[in-house]
This record gives sequence, structure tokens and C-alpha cells, in this order.
Amino acid sequence: MTASLVRPAAAEFLRVAHAVTDLSAPTPCSGYDVRGLLNHLLYWGPWLAAAGRREDPPSPAATEADAGLVGDDWLAALEKQTETLVDVFGTPSAWAGETTLGTARMPASVVGDMVLGEFVLHGWDLARASGQELRCPPETATAVFESAVAMGEQARSMGVYGPAVDVSGEALPLQRALGAAGRDPAWPR
Repeated sequence: MTASLVRPAAAEFLRVAHAVTDLSAPTPCSGYDVRGLLNHLLYWGPWLAAAGRREDPPSPAATEADAGLVGDDWLAALEKQTETLVDVFGTPSAWAGETTLGTARMPASVVGDMVLGEFVLHGWDLARASGQELRCPPETATAVFESAVAMGEQARSMGVYGPAVDVSGEALPLQRALGAAGRDPAWPR
């Protein structure tokens, strides 16, 4: 069950985050340096948690670009938010039925897939930006790959994913997931 993949993926994500020191470093996530990527994560995390709980989304005080959520306590805030997402999406009930993310009605499993993808894909982005490797079990990478393929065209049309990157058929599951989500597994070249 995909819910069981969330806690270990979150733990690896936080392991990577703890080693981040340069907030101005570029990331493989187009348009984001480390600070911008952390701001993105801190901005959307409450929206994902609200969708998993079947609650109204938070009322943002600013847009993502204007939020400025990465202060001196960014790591503690990210840890707290990650634990909240694990508490919500680590249970099978969060993945069942339908929910609303913002104003969009969708299967709750799609939101759960987004959370798992945030931990793995953005965890990889942070790892690469800080000279680390993301340790991702094949079953987790395969789940992220399948989700990235399923929502790929829609995600690309919304600017969430870049163009798919071709990877070898013999590539590791994480490399296939990265390519499907518009990331070059060999970044930086």
C-alpha cells in the first residue's frame, strides 16, 4: 500500500534537508534555487494536509512567490510540516475516496501521490543541490514513477513538471521517475 511508503520517504527527505547549507544553490527543479524550493514546500504543505484531512484549505496571506516562508527556523518548520503530512498520509484513510485541493475536486489518492512525490522528487532536488544522494527504495521510486506518468501531461500543462526526459529502459526506478517528472537524472551536466 502506498500509504506505507510515506514515512520512510519523509525520513529520507528530512535526512537530506538537515544537510542543506547553501540556500542560494541552484536546484534541478526549474526556476527554483534551494530557498525558493523550500518556500514552495512550506507554502503547499498545509494545502496538502488540509486535503488529506478533508478540511478547507488555508487562507494564504500571500502568493507562493511572495510568501517568504524560509526564515532562520526553516528547518524546524519543515520538520513539523513533514511530520504533519506523515501523520495524515501515512494512514490509508487519507488515500480513500475524494477530496478537494484548493478548489479542485479529485481522488484523494492523487493528493497522496503528490505528497509522496514531494518527498521523493523535491528530496532529490535538494540532495542534488547540496551534493548528496537521495536513497529511495525501488518500490517507492516505482510508485512515484507510475504517478508521474499518470499525471504527467496535466502536470506539464500546469507548469508543475517540465518536459519528460528520456532515460534508458534499464534505468533505475528513481531515474525513470525523475525523467517522467521532467528532471534530468544526470543533473548537473
